[in-house]
Amino acid sequence: MNLSPSAHQDTFCRDSLPPQELWPTVEFTVPEVQYPERLNAGKVLIDDAVAQFGHDAGGAPRPALRTPDGTVVTYPELQRRADQVAHVLTQELGVVPGNRVMLRAPNNPWLVACWLGVLKAGAVVVTTMPILRHSEVQTLVDLTKPSVALIDDRFTEGLDLDGLGTEVVTVAGSGAEPGGEDLISRAAKYKEPFEAVDTAADDVALLGPTSGSTGTPKVTMHFHRDILANADTFSHYRLQPTRDDVFAGSPPLAFTFGLGGLVVFPLRVGASSLLTERATPLQLAELAAEHKVTVLFTAPTAYRAIIKEGKGELLRGLRVGVSAGEHLPATTWQEVYEATGVKLLNGIGATELLHVFVSTELGTDAPGKTGKPVPGYRARIIGENGDDVPPGTSGRLAVIGPTGCRYLNDERQEKYVLDGWNITGDTFYQDADGDFVYQARSDSMIISSGYNIGAPEVEEAINTHPAVWESGVVGKPDPGRGTIVCAFVVLREGHEPGEELKKAIQDHVKATIAPYKYPREVRFAEELPKNPSGKTQHFMLREMAAA
Repeated sequence: MNLSPSAHQDTFCRDSLPPQELWPTVEFTVPEVQYPERLNAGKVLIDDAVAQFGHDAGGAPRPALRTPDGTVVTYPELQRRADQVAHVLTQELGVVPGNRVMLRAPNNPWLVACWLGVLKAGAVVVTTMPILRHSEVQTLVDLTKPSVALIDDRFTEGLDLDGLGTEVVTVAGSGAEPGGEDLISRAAKYKEPFEAVDTAADDVALLGPTSGSTGTPKVTMHFHRDILANADTFSHYRLQPTRDDVFAGSPPLAFTFGLGGLVVFPLRVGASSLLTERATPLQLAELAAEHKVTVLFTAPTAYRAIIKEGKGELLRGLRVGVSAGEHLPATTWQEVYEATGVKLLNGIGATELLHVFVSTELGTDAPGKTGKPVPGYRARIIGENGDDVPPGTSGRLAVIGPTGCRYLNDERQEKYVLDGWNITGDTFYQDADGDFVYQARSDSMIISSGYNIGAPEVEEAINTHPAVWESGVVGKPDPGRGTIVCAFVVLREGHEPGEELKKAIQDHVKATIAPYKYPREVRFAEELPKNPSGKTQHFMLREMAAA
């Protein structure tokens, strides 16, 4: 496949793409994904959106973003903010097309404006979660080499800003000061529009880190056309949104699940999005009812928590309830339907393909099923030899569509792509109706309350505790969270197991890596099961945890 002439002056991303013989096959089989050669996703999502959807019939600006306190950012205002960010990046910070810009902030309107501004400037967005610890942020800086990091000033604590190796500009989440040095204050002086850089449809626009099943993050590389393809396949065909919809959800915008559901999908059709910086499942349900949310994105554990609180009526205003991030049990689907009247739309996606590629259809009764391939995608179940397996037989899920896996300088590319197919690492079977039915993750990824947690990363954090000799981490089935992190810990000589030490190890992990990754269950062991080569046998630990 020949790439289009790039607009990038900084060639790092194109230089870091995997060899083309290792790329997945991409197909553009539905008309919505027939994109022109020159395409800037930021321009499409805000400039074109303002022109097409930005005002109502009477000329009043339409809402694009909302916040729980009642703030409304209209389409023209979001465009103005995005242009201001692009001006600061290019005129004051020296950002040129192809440079990477790292973002670290909770879900709020300025984060969206920054994301759009980076794309319009022809730069490449590196999405990160604000709760990552310094070592995790440093790893991503080392991998992606950003020129600038835009960081919410409430989330600088614990970061060695001078030592990160990139220019840091704070974003005044706690309130901008006129004439200040934060991004918002600097942006205020720019009044003129910013003309989006004429990027190629296959210029890299987004680097999305995924923790994967190993301690070293994999960084997925996505083109401008990929960003739009999510909206033009899953959202267009399955959600069927209109400009009157109000989107909301729990996932951070650093997760491509959240980026699609809370930014790309609504902006693509002129709808609005309610952004929450932090909300428990019950608070999310209350906000959904208060703000008349019609499309909700969250994990099965959140839906279960809402039903458990007896607050299902708060979700009765939903037109669509999307469940993804972890397996949706049939019992949860049924409980939600009985309490709310909402038939959850279940689906599976991956950071490697950006969003959902297999899902149920809107309004259908499909408890316990993941559904069929979204139009534009194909999926099959394969055995260990790569051949199709018969219906009802478990195997690996393989997918082809308009998006696909391209890792940044990573030898694991060869494992994810097989004969052009994306091998997602999930075990499925196909039932008699042709629906895909999820069984388990194929690797050591732990999915807890919708968060992906790499077991080796947790092991590494545990093993730095002075009392720990070694550890083995697995997922343990849990009715509330789907799965919890369970750690088997072998202590160093001279240390005695006990509840106090368990808590000390848990607190140590919370202080070392993102807190949601900590082991909720710690079991002390004399030794870990090993194979003849000395490798820990995690399958035995899983059996022990489940028992």
